Amino acid sequence: MALTIHCDIVSAEEQIFSGRVELLVASGSEGELGICYGHTPLLTALQPGTVRVVLQGGDEDVFYVSGGYLEVQGDVVTVLANTAIRGGDLDEAAAETARQAAEDALANQSGELDYGRASAQLAEAAAQLATLRKLKNRAGR
Repeated sequence: MALTIHCDIVSAEEQIFSGRVELLVASGSEGELGICYGHTPLLTALQPGTVRVVLQGGDEDVFYVSGGYLEVQGDVVTVLANTAIRGGDLDEAAAETARQAAEDALANQSGELDYGRASAQLAEAAAQLATLRKLKNRAGR
């Protein structure tokens, strides 16, 4: 049996996941990182994207986070996300609509356009779609 660590994934609204995992993979501020048993203490910002956990026993679970922080202390890894959604709960049509709306806003810039907000919305929609693609690829294996 592989060594495990305790993982909590929480959003501003609720706790999304709590349990033992063999591996957690997330997109940190400096790139993708993997956390497993024995990892050194760490605190890093998270980019919008996929958080993948390999559960005790080898099954995988996929989540989308819109940003936040990841902390490793001892044998506990905590993901504190602004928004966290189980991969299976993502709405592909809504994410595609949001991506298209953000792209249109950026393409048709007006004086009232909040460029930062439109860019953030585009990044979040693209990250949700990437999470959905990873789920589809995993299911197709």
